Amino acid sequence: MKLLLRLSKEAIRYKNLYIIAILSTLCLTLVNLAAPRALSRMTGLVSAGVDESSLSQIWVLTAVLIGLYLLRILFRFLSNYLAHKAAWYLVGDLRTKTYDKLEHMHLGYFHDKQTGDLMSRVVNDTRDFELLYAHMIPETITNLVTFAGALTILLTINWKLALITCAPIPLIMISGVIFSKKVRPFFRISQKKMGELNGKLQDNLSGMHEIQSFGREEYETGRVNERNFEHVKAMLKALKISAVFHPAVEFISSLGTILVVAFGGYLAYREGLEVEVVVAFLLYLGLFYAPVTGLANLLESMQQSLAGAERVLAILDAPVEIKNKPDAKDLVDIKGGLAFDHVSFSYEEGIPVLKDISFDCPPGKMLALVGPTGVGKTTMTQLISRFYEPNSGRILIDGIDINDVTIESLRSVISPVLQDTFLFNGTIAENIGYAAANASMEEIEEAAKAANIHDDIMAMPDGYDTQVGERGLRLSGGQKQRVAIARAILRKSPIIILDEATASVDVETERQIQKAIAGIAGSRTIIAIAHRLSTIRNADQILVIENGVVTESGTHDELLALDGSYARMHRIQSTSIGGVA
Repeated sequence: MKLLLRLSKEAIRYKNLYIIAILSTLCLTLVNLAAPRALSRMTGLVSAGVDESSLSQIWVLTAVLIGLYLLRILFRFLSNYLAHKAAWYLVGDLRTKTYDKLEHMHLGYFHDKQTGDLMSRVVNDTRDFELLYAHMIPETITNLVTFAGALTILLTINWKLALITCAPIPLIMISGVIFSKKVRPFFRISQKKMGELNGKLQDNLSGMHEIQSFGREEYETGRVNERNFEHVKAMLKALKISAVFHPAVEFISSLGTILVVAFGGYLAYREGLEVEVVVAFLLYLGLFYAPVTGLANLLESMQQSLAGAERVLAILDAPVEIKNKPDAKDLVDIKGGLAFDHVSFSYEEGIPVLKDISFDCPPGKMLALVGPTGVGKTTMTQLISRFYEPNSGRILIDGIDINDVTIESLRSVISPVLQDTFLFNGTIAENIGYAAANASMEEIEEAAKAANIHDDIMAMPDGYDTQVGERGLRLSGGQKQRVAIARAILRKSPIIILDEATASVDVETERQIQKAIAGIAGSRTIIAIAHRLSTIRNADQILVIENGVVTESGTHDELLALDGSYARMHRIQSTSIGGVA
């Protein structure tokens, strides 16, 4: 019930549609209850012998039945269509709401989540709400009203037979409770296994090049098959319980019918029960047990829907750990000054990644971060954008603590170029213009020229309308990175973060990108992470990060003179690439 009440809050915005649908359902139920009464009355007239008076009554009852059946068409349409309309709008809203919630979760939330499983929750599990609101809730109301109406009429017809009719109901209720407790865990597992299957498919389709390159097709088919049949087995366990439950309910209902027929015969023998009464009772008996059987069938679908709803609500109810303070203000007129003030951070408690980091980068300067892989360089840039929160210390932009400003305005002043460049499946122009929604084609081309990708684009058959493919697969690594740099330049943010921006380009392209970076140096604050020291030799300040702490700081020449870790890295790279560094 708690879960249903929680779900009702999501559906309240469509209450008008639901009210009309429910009223139509109630009217439909009343029509269904009235029809057998008219039929039994006609039967009584015929069995008593038809004369002129009774014939006119039969014609009236015939007209009434035709009217009732026409009303049944109208009310069934309103009930079904409006309930489905409200339910599908609800599904659409929930999908958008669930996706929007994921967009606002901190990056750490996704570390132990599979993309395919999250997709399954957004697309598949939300679809189960349609079953709940368009079928189960209206049908449950219909069945309950029909059951109550039929019972009331049966009691008025013959209270003794009515009590006999109710004898199997407690058994059906008890079996329903047992069934619900037994079956929902299996549906929950089934939904989870479907998410895992989607996750595996997403991984494999993204990594198809690696699968084929290493000849692992058969192996991966086996793993997909394993995930597939884990879902199948979980579903079959749930259906096995259902296969026992539903026939049991039908058997118990049949016992009720047998008891009524037997006791009805006894009453006909002892008390002279009229034929009209017996016919009416048998007609309403179907209406009495049909809702009971219907409710039993709905229990299965409801358990499956609630299992999916739990997975969706797990996202919707998850706390947003990084959010604006109530009094957060927008960043305005930012120059781009950046400072770390005794910042420490760890992903897991007791395993520090950054330890008491402090530095000051004035506006328009270039700060470089170098050091071995995994020492926290990328983490530092993610802290700047508040994708994570430091455990202690402050990060300041133009002297303002970033925790005191809105996340939207903070990220609007930062343009990232990541090592793992992501391009959307669209045109080159769309990908460059992604950073500035209202950018003109002229501005897009200027940014491409600044990133030294314009000539490459113009050499393509469709120019800026060239489709890049999923994740930019139709472009080379160097082209993707230069498109990403153009995207960052177009945004005109005062701070640009370059995370290994030249990692996938040749030496000549690297030099051209360096010229592009030099072209914006002085007007933007640049935070550059690099393993190739040639990229950052002109940086105003270089920080050497080792084991989460700053071990060296200075310009290229100053660090060479210090003859420490930086100088050692420089000598190694100079030897390996013939002095280019």
